[in-house]
This record gives sequence, C-alpha cells and structure tokens, in this order.
Amino acid sequence: MLPLFAEIQEDLKVVDSELRRLLVHPDPLLTQTATHLLAAGGKRLRPAFALLAARFHRYDLQRLLPLALALELIHMATLVHDDVIDRAHTRRGSPTVSAAWGNRISVHTGNCLLAKALILAAQYRDPLIPRELARVCVKMCEGEIIQLTGTVSSVREYLYRIKCKTALLIAASCKLGAAAAGAPLAVYRALGRYGYFVGMAYQITDDVLDLSGTEAQLGKPVGNDLRQGIVTLPVIYAIRRSGAESRLGYLVAKQPKSEQEVEEAIRLTIIAGGIEYARGVAGRYLAKAIGELRHLPDVPARDSLRQIAEFVHARSY
Repeated sequence: MLPLFAEIQEDLKVVDSELRRLLVHPDPLLTQTATHLLAAGGKRLRPAFALLAARFHRYDLQRLLPLALALELIHMATLVHDDVIDRAHTRRGSPTVSAAWGNRISVHTGNCLLAKALILAAQYRDPLIPRELARVCVKMCEGEIIQLTGTVSSVREYLYRIKCKTALLIAASCKLGAAAAGAPLAVYRALGRYGYFVGMAYQITDDVLDLSGTEAQLGKPVGNDLRQGIVTLPVIYAIRRSGAESRLGYLVAKQPKSEQEVEEAIRLTIIAGGIEYARGVAGRYLAKAIGELRHLPDVPARDSLRQIAEFVHARSY
C-alpha cells in the first residue's frame, strides 16, 4: 500500500479485507484464480481515489465500500483478460492467471470478477453510479480493440486509446467517490477532471517504463508492448522523428521480433528522444491535474491528491 494513502490507510485495509471475502467462491478453483492476482499485490489506486474524493464532503466508509470494491474488481478483471490477450506469463513478478491455469479458466475468472462488480454497483439507488461504471467498461473495451487492431498511428489516436483504456476509470473513481458522498456538482466535476488528467499521465508513464524500466521494477519483461506490436507514445514520437521508412519504423512494424530487435527498437526510441518527449507530455497532464485542485475545498485530501500526482510523475514501477 502506498505511503501516500496515510489518510485512508485503515479504510484501505478494510477494502482489502472485503475484497478477500468477496473472492471466496463455492468452487475452490474459482476462489484460487480470483485471489491469485490479489495475492500478488497492487497499488489499490482506484479505491483510494474514490475514498479520497469522498473526503471532500460526507465521508461514510460503509456507503463507499461497494463502489471501492467494484472499481478494484473491474480493474482486476481487465488485467486477467489483458494477460490472456497479450499471452503474458508474469504480472507483478508472479505467474499470470492464464499462465497458471490456462486461457479458458482465465476468461471465466475475469467474467466472474466483472459480474461481482456489477452486483456491488447495483446496491446504489443513484443510477449514476452503475450507469457510469458500465459506460466506462464499454469505453475500455473500445480502447482495447483499437489497440488490438493496431490502428494507432498518431499522437491524437494514441491519446484517445489511453483515455478509453485507463483514464476514464480513474476519472470515474474520483467522480463517483464524490457522488457517493453527496458532494456538490462543482466538486464532482473538478475531481473528474483531476482523475482524467492523472489517468492520462499514469498510462503514459506506464508506457515509458515499459521501455526504460527493468524487469525487477515492472514485474514483467521490458519492451512487452513492442513485442506485442503495440505502438505507444515514445515510439510514435521517435518514428515521427526518424521517418516511417527508418530502421526503427521497420522494427516496430515487424512481427514477430527477436529479443535483439526489441532491444534495438528500444535503443533507437531513446536516441530519437521518445522517452523524454513522452515524459514531457505526462508532466503537462499532471500540471493540469494539480491545477484542478484549486477548485476543491482546502482539506487534507487535497494535499493527498497533489502528492499522488507527484508520485505518478516520479514513479519507477
């Protein structure tokens, strides 16, 4: 659990405890697969954003719990499904569900996690919460399909993809935490914008780390996106600088790639300034996120949100 969450640390422990309880199933295999990813750890960012957002109005953990749990279950479901699609062997330093139990069991595990999230969301009388979560899930699927079809060739298209894949769920975590606490519309909107900007920066930073991190930091192999033929912001910029007909353009388009070719593509991306450029874009999103905080009441949660934005910019995992 991140030290940034000191204000809600005890409540996040309750979220973790409830997650473990929820994932117990009459079928022991489903319990094992569902809890596997949980046991590997995680930042619990989305529940944390929901709890912190609620701190700006009427904070009630029992009212927030179904939302916090639903957000994490949706996130977990997408990770399980992503690992099937990507044929990933490790996540957070442990074997993926698909590597340990196979694709068919993994798909049903992800489906089960998503269904449990829907049950939790249905506990709210306010239709906004289940409707917004469902809308975000649809957009996440759209983002994944854009990624799978390899249609991204410009910065604008890339930004739309990561908005769908990542930023909208983080924005929803912030907005819906405020909504569950009965916060005023201005606070709801400011938190939604903050979450969107942080979410964009978070995914860009993830894509930078995929090229510049280490396997020990990431808990998975470096250059995984390139291996899968996924074009991210550092690479888009580097190809734009080098030219589509350049050696880098050839390597990125080539499938499959040898390990030496992946390493060469990473090196050429760094030389062309792709990492530096992407970090700059992430930094601008984070500056916008921090700018949204001035629209929020001056309570301790505001400082926590500022610190999270700073962590996203500096993180190495």
